[in-house]
Amino acid sequence: MNGPRVETVRNLAQPQVQQFLMYEALDEGPSLIFVADEVMKYVAVNQTACRILGYTREELLTLAVPDVAVAPEAPRIYDDMILARGHRGMTKIRAKDGQLLSLSYNAAEVRVSGLPYWVSIGHIEDDSSS
Repeated sequence: MNGPRVETVRNLAQPQVQQFLMYEALDEGPSLIFVADEVMKYVAVNQTACRILGYTREELLTLAVPDVAVAPEAPRIYDDMILARGHRGMTKIRAKDGQLLSLSYNAAEVRVSGLPYWVSIGHIEDDSSS
């Protein structure tokens, strides 16, 4: 049972291939993903967040959390999240065209090379039923 399929499976097990597949799956997957630093500046976002909010990745990376998460309590929630190392909830986010969307999210601290970042993964809730 040697052949192209076995070789493909072997290649998929390689760490570099796994990392690439994970990146692509998360970048284009169904959830919006934001990574921010401790001063609330976005340092990474996925393509889904860009597409849904109408920004390019470069534009979103010039923004801070309160530029997108526009609920008045967003800065307090962010501070609470830093203290608790995580938070789950719902908040209003503003798209580039000004449209307000309801984001259901789960956020947590992650450490990369010893530095703290906060990753928020969420999806847009349909407000039409409210």
